[in-house]
Amino acid sequence: MQLRNTLSRWGVVSQTFHWVIVVLIITQYVLAETEHDMPLGMARFAVLARHKSIGLTILALAVLRLLWRWMNPTPPLPDTLKPYERVLARATHFGLYFFLFAMPITGWILSCASNFPVSYFGWFTLPNLVAADKGFAETMHEVHETLFNVLVAFAAVHIAAALKHHFWLKDDVLRRMLPFTSRTPR
Repeated sequence: MQLRNTLSRWGVVSQTFHWVIVVLIITQYVLAETEHDMPLGMARFAVLARHKSIGLTILALAVLRLLWRWMNPTPPLPDTLKPYERVLARATHFGLYFFLFAMPITGWILSCASNFPVSYFGWFTLPNLVAADKGFAETMHEVHETLFNVLVAFAAVHIAAALKHHFWLKDDVLRRMLPFTSRTPR
């Protein structure tokens, strides 16, 4: 297993960032849905606190992932892509990175505006980014939920493209991001 990226394959560090973030985003959705259905009380606040901490973890991993990407070669898009497909691929990747930053930051702002501190797994508390303001908190809640819905749409495009490459175009685009696979096209 190669740690660093090459021009033909994502390295194990990039793959790990990718798949850990995917699992954490799915976890975030489950926690948000669980919290939403719970009665007001300490159990609900505990789930919400975990949601916030995982969101901050995603933000930290996104920063590290972007730094790692800038320090490593990036496997190029296949030569077979049409110009509009290249634009769509780059826009989708840019959008996914945007959401990896925007979701945790809007969640942090939402929590501050709701007058709830943001603690990282109880180890330390982050500073408030904004003053408590119920109206602003409601707006940020809508923004946070809307960003998640758009993130899901971007992720769906990303997944559909990966599956198209794998099953229809039969190239190695998906395999080069999967651990324990070779890059030999079928």
